[in-house]
Amino acid sequence: MNLLEHQGKRLLKDVGVATPEGGVAASPAEASDLAATLGGRVVVKSQVPAGKRGKAGAILFADSPPECEDVARRLLGTTVGGHRVDLVIVERAVPISHELYAAVLDDATSKGPLVLFSTAGGMDIEEVNATTPERILRLPVDIRRPLPPDAARQLLADADLPPAAVPMLVDVLVALYELYRSVDATLVEVNPLALTETSSCVALDCKVSLDPGALGRHEDLIRDLGGDQSLTETELEGAARELGLQFIELDGDVGVLANGAGLTMTTLDAVNHYGGRPADFLEIGGDAYTKATPALRLLLGRSGIRSLLVNFCGAFARTDVMTAGVVSALEELRPDIPVFFSIHGTGEDEAIRMVRERLGLEPYDLMDDAVRAAVAAAGRTASSDREVVR
Repeated sequence: MNLLEHQGKRLLKDVGVATPEGGVAASPAEASDLAATLGGRVVVKSQVPAGKRGKAGAILFADSPPECEDVARRLLGTTVGGHRVDLVIVERAVPISHELYAAVLDDATSKGPLVLFSTAGGMDIEEVNATTPERILRLPVDIRRPLPPDAARQLLADADLPPAAVPMLVDVLVALYELYRSVDATLVEVNPLALTETSSCVALDCKVSLDPGALGRHEDLIRDLGGDQSLTETELEGAARELGLQFIELDGDVGVLANGAGLTMTTLDAVNHYGGRPADFLEIGGDAYTKATPALRLLLGRSGIRSLLVNFCGAFARTDVMTAGVVSALEELRPDIPVFFSIHGTGEDEAIRMVRERLGLEPYDLMDDAVRAAVAAAGRTASSDREVVR
């Protein structure tokens, strides 16, 4: 569950991390009132659980209450990353001397929490990691223990920082880790983490994601934050929830349809491993195959999807039954994107025959080959050699 920025900042304050002075507004008039109270230049930020809001024009500045009211009117009611903007944050603009990056996240390699820190704050951290990975410092931590301040201090020793800032940043890293553990988060990220011209340290933006499997332990917290799942899911995710389907929108271009949570997560990892980025994924285990057509309509409804990867591995669940539903759905919807199958397990001979005869496609013998093909197809712009269902 991805919290909105203002909810995440509330949690940051609870563990002692400073955030800009401000508040939340649901109308232009409320935004204007906040700007008048704060005085001076303010930043107005759309509250949606989506990244790259600045590039989307969803973060704007205003120098007066009337301008803030106008900015809020332009932002409220718009759609950003598939989410309608119903709230904006209005915060006092902060004079920045350095923009930093700090995060604690689940790490697949160490199979535990990983603390990240970089002096390349304010930038797209994925791009930093791809081009200059040495600029991101990493510290695996034992999930059973708090983050030792000495370990955080040692991590920062390798960064080019003003000496006076180090003690403040040690406190921030320890606090972020404390928050990560206390709310069962999968990600606590602050970008940018600003060193200000007045020698303070302020979290200008944040992203907090809670482990969906642990939400039951934090019902009071979520209620206190004024949040529920419907506030942070996209329109398509909400439609999927109403259908009883496990569907998540992501920011890539490869659609993933698989059976079972484990295989679905493995497929997502494989897409990333081969250089692709999932656009969304749908887990169609259990009796969800009976909803194949609305499920596939949701999957294909994500904008920017450029290939579809279907990965079935059956044991108790028969692949021929699941494939029959998906093949019928593809025949009905006729998506104009390439589709790639990998099918193994109970009923695979009949399933493969259906795909060949009814769709004219050849399932891949190895899952890795199907993943590579889907990633490559998504990377092409316009090509005549796509395997397109028509």
